Amino acid sequence: MNTLSYKTQSANTATVERKWHVVDAEGEIVGRLATKIARVLRGKHKPDYTPHFDNGDHVIVINADKVRFTGQKFNKKVYLRHTGYPGGQRAATPRQIMDRKPELVLEHAVKGMMPKTKLGRAQYKKLYVYNGPEHPHTAQQPQELK
Repeated sequence: MNTLSYKTQSANTATVERKWHVVDAEGEIVGRLATKIARVLRGKHKPDYTPHFDNGDHVIVINADKVRFTGQKFNKKVYLRHTGYPGGQRAATPRQIMDRKPELVLEHAVKGMMPKTKLGRAQYKKLYVYNGPEHPHTAQQPQELK
């Protein structure tokens, strides 16, 4: 057995091929959709996945205002944030956030599933979330994500 012929190929900038995917979020459950998106953003759907290298694809999400929650989470789940001032903790339910800025709910879910590192932040920047059925990325010829 010739062990010299067994070479582990690692992805790098010369070998990476980034694709564009579009996802219709209408009627999808937030967490289940977010896991699919995070997987593609990280590049885990590719056979040459490399943990220390950004070989993920771009993801466009349309109809983000039509995602759904299971159970009573739409009214009872609480998103916390802090203004930075003493006593500045603020809480909001998904219902309140969807009224103000609907794409924030899905962005928050995906961001929580990404690594909290420089690489994770770079991968997260390849996510584009839009409320309606239209998006400005038709020139990239995105494929539908299954």
